[in-house]
Amino acid sequence: MSGAFLHKDLAEGRWYKMSLMEQLGNIGSEVGRARIYQEKGDEERLWKAVDRALELFDLTLSDPRWKGRLKEIGRARDVFCDATLDGKEYDSNLTDLERYFMYFAFAARTFS
Repeated sequence: MSGAFLHKDLAEGRWYKMSLMEQLGNIGSEVGRARIYQEKGDEERLWKAVDRALELFDLTLSDPRWKGRLKEIGRARDVFCDATLDGKEYDSNLTDLERYFMYFAFAARTFS
């Protein structure tokens, strides 16, 4: 990946030292922030959280360790995008997605 990163320290290598559970748990944090801002009607902060989450998804997709998991990670990214745009394609919402990703955060804490 190239260009300006929102998570510069992660893009410079720290992200690639995290387990998949840790990566997905961190994505879940941004999903949760997006949910909060969506509920508050704070469009500016919502889209900043969406940008950060998408960057973390893209960093995860670029991690060579997950080569065999790209389809499912990519689908989670698609569902996240759908949830931010009213969930019409997958009937998705940020509340359910936050719940899904938080299990990864709990697992990362338990098994690290």
